[in-house]
Amino acid sequence: MYKLLGGLAGFLKYQQVKTDCALFRLHNQFTSVLLFGCSLIITASQYVGQPIQCLVDGLPKHVVNTYCWIQSTFTMPEAFRREIGKEVAHPGIANDFGAVEERKYYTYYQWVCFVLFFQGIACYLPHIIWKMGEGQLMRTLVMGMNLGICYPEEKHAKKKIVLEYLMSHIKRHNLYVIRYWICEALCLVNIIVQMYLMNKFFGGEFLSYGWKVMDFSDSPQENRVDPMVYVFPRVTKCLFHKYGATGTIQTHDSMCILPLNIVNEKTYIFIWFWYVILATALSLLIIYRVLIITIPKLRPRIMHAKNKGIPVEICQAVSRKVDLGDWWILLMLGTNMDPLIYREIISELAKKIDTDASNNQ
Repeated sequence: MYKLLGGLAGFLKYQQVKTDCALFRLHNQFTSVLLFGCSLIITASQYVGQPIQCLVDGLPKHVVNTYCWIQSTFTMPEAFRREIGKEVAHPGIANDFGAVEERKYYTYYQWVCFVLFFQGIACYLPHIIWKMGEGQLMRTLVMGMNLGICYPEEKHAKKKIVLEYLMSHIKRHNLYVIRYWICEALCLVNIIVQMYLMNKFFGGEFLSYGWKVMDFSDSPQENRVDPMVYVFPRVTKCLFHKYGATGTIQTHDSMCILPLNIVNEKTYIFIWFWYVILATALSLLIIYRVLIITIPKLRPRIMHAKNKGIPVEICQAVSRKVDLGDWWILLMLGTNMDPLIYREIISELAKKIDTDASNNQ
């Protein structure tokens, strides 16, 4: 198992220079690793063990197993409410008495490993887009100053380069922050679209899946229908048709065990809760970004909170005289630089901006 999942560790490498927020990384890296890992586990379970085992008399088992896996199996939804062992042999397994339209068919189990893989790619896509748009600007500006231990001459030279860049490119970074915030918005769109598509994939059962699982233990005994068994049944039915010796069509009714659904049900209940938490957190993040855009007075307070060593007055002076994109660049520099070096840069930048403003008057 370690060898199987060990290759995913590269997605979770520690970033010495951060260009995004923790929630952005949770969506792009952690969620992608989660989905890729689930896909690998389900794929291994599918090919190491038997994904389906059908009970049928008079026919080769491997033929029926292959047929039912390729085609589909079904249950009778009404039979989930019957008493197991007395009225039905297993949840959802009962005679349909010719009511073909009442059958609930299951075809998703062939595609789960592929769907999870493509979900992982979709979650990682905003990271790729932002990495291409960011162009390693933050790494270039930090220049190793995330470590406070360096020679004074080296530190002075690097600070001078950063200050010259900031002064010469002031009010030119709005596109930088717009690109990043669009990528953050893409994360929320991705989660919402994926939940909608998963709901379609599971026949309209996914959106309410988690709520039903939580309500299951509180339901009266006579009304209980295990939602995990209903969406991911362990035992289903399959009809196999063949010709008899004289050309008459024979129908063989088989009962199929789907051991893979034990893994699927646990996988998707975790994904449901994680997606709900992630969608909520990303929605709050988008609201927070809107507040930053619409209420400029918040920006110096956020900058001061990032580095308490910088006086609020300096944060206010800098925030008033730079655009939103410049403010974001300074904020991200505070995330990556040594606090003492960052304080010196902000203090000197405030003086240079005031000096330039006086010279231009």
